[in-house]
Amino acid sequence: MKYFAGKIDVAVVGAGHAGIEAALASARLGCKTAVFTINLDAVGNCPCNPSIGGTAKGHLVREIDALGGEMGKAADECMLQMRMLNRGKGPAVHSLRAQIDRRKYSTRMKHCLELQENLELRQAEITEIYRSEDGTWSLETKLGAVFSARAVILTTGTYLGGTIYVGDVSYSGGPDGMFSSEFLPQSLMKLGIKLRRFKTGTPARVLKSSLYLNELEIQEGDNPIVPFSYDTDPKTLKNRVVCHIGWTNEKTKKIIMKNIHRSPMYSGKIEGIGPRYCPSIEDKIVRFSDKSRHQLFVEPCGEDTEEMYLQGMSSSLPEDVQLDFYHSIKGLENAIVMRPAYAIEYWCADPLQLDHTLEFIDFSNLYGAGQFNGSSGYEEAAAQGLVAGINAALKVQGRDSMVLERSSSYIGTLVDDLVTKGCNDPYRMMTSRSEYRLLLRQDNADTRLTPLGYEIGLISEDRWNRFSKKQEDMKREVERIKNTVLPPNEKLNEILVSRETSTVASGVKIVDLLKRPQLDYAALTEVDSTRPDLDANLMEQIEIQIKYEGYIQRQQAVINQVHRMEERILPPDIDYGSISGLRLEAREKLQKVRPSTIAQAGRISGVSPADISVLLIYLASLKKRGRNEGDNRE
Repeated sequence: MKYFAGKIDVAVVGAGHAGIEAALASARLGCKTAVFTINLDAVGNCPCNPSIGGTAKGHLVREIDALGGEMGKAADECMLQMRMLNRGKGPAVHSLRAQIDRRKYSTRMKHCLELQENLELRQAEITEIYRSEDGTWSLETKLGAVFSARAVILTTGTYLGGTIYVGDVSYSGGPDGMFSSEFLPQSLMKLGIKLRRFKTGTPARVLKSSLYLNELEIQEGDNPIVPFSYDTDPKTLKNRVVCHIGWTNEKTKKIIMKNIHRSPMYSGKIEGIGPRYCPSIEDKIVRFSDKSRHQLFVEPCGEDTEEMYLQGMSSSLPEDVQLDFYHSIKGLENAIVMRPAYAIEYWCADPLQLDHTLEFIDFSNLYGAGQFNGSSGYEEAAAQGLVAGINAALKVQGRDSMVLERSSSYIGTLVDDLVTKGCNDPYRMMTSRSEYRLLLRQDNADTRLTPLGYEIGLISEDRWNRFSKKQEDMKREVERIKNTVLPPNEKLNEILVSRETSTVASGVKIVDLLKRPQLDYAALTEVDSTRPDLDANLMEQIEIQIKYEGYIQRQQAVINQVHRMEERILPPDIDYGSISGLRLEAREKLQKVRPSTIAQAGRISGVSPADISVLLIYLASLKKRGRNEGDNRE
């Protein structure tokens, strides 16, 4: 028996990382919001690795925080170990990664949703979504409740028609032994949404006391610690655990190859497409057959559990084979497997059906976010959830939508890649995906995005005041170092010699010294008497600006050129099939994606520079035709 359960502004289906950010953003912007999840104990769950951040992903978390999202704060509060990755490389690829207490993280996020004003958290499986006669969306639960919502955000993750695979065994299910959503996929396909099957996997969890950790390499955390959130005081954070590094060997390889026919990936049981950049161990062995070993990381799942996570060792091989190859690894010879590795296949949407607000082009007020859009990773999901939540709320309120450009953020790059290029396998953010990565560093995420977060309404007055003061401090310091001249003296030249750079015989500006690759702020402390007491991260940001000034200016010039291309609007009713000169592939791709600007058209896979030239000529002819028609009317 169905019954009407009430009206809401924004309904969020799913309470994973995308659903959390979507629901919080919507509620914080003043919309009556409800988030539905199959099991309340799975809110904010980390079914794969117990960590937040990583290469490029750390940038996303920083940007989420800069806009007013929650992931960065939660990661800081639940961290066990923090590391800045890629320190040996340039600042564009420095990325934070936090080992977290996964249960504490889940509990913390659930409580955050429970305390949020304008937000209801409900345990309910949504089985059907359809358009009502009044134009709103109706959502039905498995128990017969019917909710009416002005906007809906789908963040179903790997639960949507999930199937678990361990060797020859397969069954319907979600991650960590949860139920999957069996009825909703049919409802979405009936609606007209194009779905496809993707696949991901996770390694085994093993008992800490059964490992020989002294046989593995220790991986310490950073000191001092850099937090994700600009609201977090670094002094409150400390590393609580160490991680360990191990290696597979030839024996591991032989065991896997001997049993490769028993993997559902290679036997044909799994039809879904797996992640290219996070392959299973059997996929690594096959694809990189020339390698004699592969690295794995042994990471704690929390302070109050003995479960250890084997990063880099996901698998869908049978349980007995898993035991054999795990036991072949040094330090894991007697490992007790608490949870076997498994693969999970699930339904997701083709993101080419969405626009840059993450709203479905053909279904007004229906949004998608996270793995539902074909991406992988907690951070990619949270970023999309924030974008969808903000835009759903803004649309319900009759406000202008928020579209992040590629040049503004990794979030903008992520969304643009998905809705313009699509994805043939689970999309993972990497620094190489951004052509503007020198400008889109993790250290300046607040400078780039906090003004927008404040304008939208997700940044508090207190935080805005602190941000404004930081920007003023930075501006003053840049002016100071550009105008302060250090006289030549024995101490200064002593420092220069110790850093293997040339001495000075006359006065030199601090800015010119900082441009030398051998020097940094810390090196000049003793001779820079007028330096104010500044935050270490602020000084690092200034130093990067100075050292890379020429490169940054060149990248900004490219962005300005692209912006001019973004101003070249493509009419929404263009018949690309009738434009002579366009290649067949370009016509098909343009007709499918329907880009709004010349710049967006240029980013579509299969559209060449020659095709863009044809479009520019076409636009010029339209403009000329419009002028001629205007003359005739006169």
